[in-house]
Amino acid sequence: MNTNAVTQTRNAPVRAGLSRSQSERLSTWFSYLLLVLGSIVILVPFAWMLSTSLKLKADVYIFPPQWIPKPMQWHNYVEAFTTFPFGLYTYNSIIIVVFVLIGTLFSCSFSAYGFSRLNAPGRNFIFMVLLATMMLPSAVTMVPIYLFFNKLGWVDTFLPLIIPAWFGSAFFIFMMRQFFMGIPYELEDSARIDGCSTYGIWARIMVPLSKPVLVTVAVFTFMGTWNDFMGPLIYLTDENKRTLALGLSYFQGSARSAPDLHLLMAASLYAIAPCVILYFLCQKIFVKGMVFTGVKG
Repeated sequence: MNTNAVTQTRNAPVRAGLSRSQSERLSTWFSYLLLVLGSIVILVPFAWMLSTSLKLKADVYIFPPQWIPKPMQWHNYVEAFTTFPFGLYTYNSIIIVVFVLIGTLFSCSFSAYGFSRLNAPGRNFIFMVLLATMMLPSAVTMVPIYLFFNKLGWVDTFLPLIIPAWFGSAFFIFMMRQFFMGIPYELEDSARIDGCSTYGIWARIMVPLSKPVLVTVAVFTFMGTWNDFMGPLIYLTDENKRTLALGLSYFQGSARSAPDLHLLMAASLYAIAPCVILYFLCQKIFVKGMVFTGVKG
């Protein structure tokens, strides 16, 4: 009896180790299965968009759907771009995105540095008030902000879409503050000993070390501004000042008996291509920035 008990005791860790490895393997495969299913859910609409953009108008509504068009109608893209001035709309979107990116990165990084490093009176209270603004729905502030910009004479210009970015964003300031708080204070102290000012520390130490979070904010800002529909719809009335997202809505609502879905999908694919390319180019830095801003405290 004692010998059997000793043998069972020795074999228990082995059995436990085998069951643990099996459970880890099952957990890994289950995670892969969820990722594959999620990818299919996301990619199927994209595949349908690509397929529709290469079809004849009559082939769009056939059932069952034809996933691989025969023959592929590549001229749909040319026809879509000549129907509306998408080149001008793209130029307008690029102008807005560039200035919004510069303003967001500058204002948010500068504000986040103050909240994370400077011991100013009432700093924490001001930061809590800043975070509280995130709870205000945009629909609540839409009318007052429009009236304010209308008084300034900025309606039907790009200024209402650009200037607010130069005053910071609560969410992005919070993200950058979390990252800045994880940078060692010794670097800042060494810079002060060498005679570097507060502005110099921000420009020469904090910003160069914050590449992951800056790229993360840049990706979010680019995608949000590039795909923004409500802002241009409210403030822009001149057809020559429309953005790409706003132009797509007019394309869909054009005076036709039925929307040309094959042309609409071609234009939509063109509109989302920059966001997809940007994400794949910045994917590693973007993920690193999200991880760092989530664990720093």
